[in-house]
Order: sequence, then C-alpha cells, then structure tokens
Amino acid sequence: MSKNVYDKIITHCKKELPYEACGLLSGKNGKAETFWPMENIYRSSVSFSMDIEQIRLVFNLIDKRQEDLVGIYHSHPTGEAYPSKGDIAFNNYPDVGHIIVSLSRQTPVVNCFQIIENRIIPISLEIVI
Repeated sequence: MSKNVYDKIITHCKKELPYEACGLLSGKNGKAETFWPMENIYRSSVSFSMDIEQIRLVFNLIDKRQEDLVGIYHSHPTGEAYPSKGDIAFNNYPDVGHIIVSLSRQTPVVNCFQIIENRIIPISLEIVI
C-alpha cells in the first residue's frame, strides 16, 4: 500500500478512539491506493460493522475508478493486531487482505491477514513511498 494510505488508516483509527475504526481499501494489482473510511455503526470498542448503504455507495465509486476492493481495515483499540473470534466469524470477504491496527501501545502495530473460513493466513504488508 502507499505510505499515504497507511498514514490515513492510522489517523482514522486514532480519531475514532475509544471505538474500533473501520474502512475499505481499493486499488489495482493488489496494491491499496484509495482509502475509504467507513462509519462503525456499532460504536463499539470491541467490534465493528459497516452500513450496507455506505458499502454500496463506496463499491459504486470503486467501480467508477476501475479499481478492485483489495482490503478491509479496522482497529483494535486495546487488543492485539490479530483477528478476533468475531473478525473470523463475520468475515464476508475471504479474498481480500484484512488489516488490523492495534492501538494498545504507544506506537500502533499493524498486521495483515487473509481469513478463509477458520484459517488465518498472515500476509506481508509492504508500504511503498
């Protein structure tokens, strides 16, 4: 992903504290180039959900940009940068990277995974300047 997108994710996650932040990432060839912050309709510090109408709107904008959904991000305000049981159970997009930002330490910890059924597969996250 671009450094610009990475920085926007971190800023959004910090801004939404004490709640989990969430959003979508789009781009081409698996590279996250466009940042789509979403509203966590749960307003929860331990789970998130995105509004279906907001998702539809963003998917239309992604199509207009001729990009693909390449990632979903969310934060764990006090937990690890690792998928929770809820993240696994409610995953609707097994083909994209799931970026989790832990804000439990002074410096955010960011990890990426592919979640296929109950399998958690770490994915290398490369930040391109």
